[in-house]
Amino acid sequence: MIEKDINSFEQLYKACNIANVAIYKVAQTREAYLSEKTEQEVRKTVKRSLDAMKTAIKSGLKSNELSLSGMCGSDCEKLQKRFANKGAIFGKTFEKITTYALATSEENLRMGVIVACPTAGSCGIVPSVLIAAGEDFNISEDEQINALITAGEIGRIISNKVALAGAVAGCQAECGVAAAMAAGALTQMLGGSVRQILNAVALAMKNLLGLTCDPVCGLVEIPCVKRNAFLAIHAVTASELALAGVESKIPLDEVIDALEQTGKLMSPTLKESSQAGLAKTKTAIALENRLFKK
Repeated sequence: MIEKDINSFEQLYKACNIANVAIYKVAQTREAYLSEKTEQEVRKTVKRSLDAMKTAIKSGLKSNELSLSGMCGSDCEKLQKRFANKGAIFGKTFEKITTYALATSEENLRMGVIVACPTAGSCGIVPSVLIAAGEDFNISEDEQINALITAGEIGRIISNKVALAGAVAGCQAECGVAAAMAAGALTQMLGGSVRQILNAVALAMKNLLGLTCDPVCGLVEIPCVKRNAFLAIHAVTASELALAGVESKIPLDEVIDALEQTGKLMSPTLKESSQAGLAKTKTAIALENRLFKK
């Protein structure tokens, strides 16, 4: 019998150890119990999200339509052209992850269908890592679903303590949490243990503490779109370290405590209000005047 009341990573780790199962198994059993569905029904729901992620990537890769502001929408095309002419230093998987992240994030700007994971502004991070790795390492669809369930459980537990919103805790609670989710999902896909998965999450999360949310013109465009590509690679770094046996000296639950505290200490002007930071640079103010004060 798997424990249903899991609200911390320590509880999750203990539940996995007691039942001798992976994180995704604990999560899908818990979700089936709470939603009064079968585990197979839960997996079908997750598959729909996985399929939507893949569709968003395909659509985003084909389009260079700009957002209504005209500020973003063509970066994925530029990156694809770059890689077509000269391969990336880090190879084909790096190329896929970065282009997939931009493709998904730009598809969000066009009001396309995306999966908020955990938010719309961070929607490119988990899909790019999960799907690129799935393609390049021949990961089965079932294993990709396992990874996405793992990512969801990571986000759920973090959300028990910190609202996953830039307006509450800055972008550390959006793109930061997305990177942590992606790191855990990738580690799951590559055969990592429960301990390694949780260490990947901790390594990703603690190295993004303090990340502000200061969107230019109040739009989820600058720096949000390109941040997705950067933090997708951040997630891969965390996973590689964890799989090598590198561990966070600070336990994951304490890292989340620090995330919560940092969010509370962060100035309201840096929490999605567009009152400071990048949003109040000279160029950002000029863009805002052009867009809204004609």
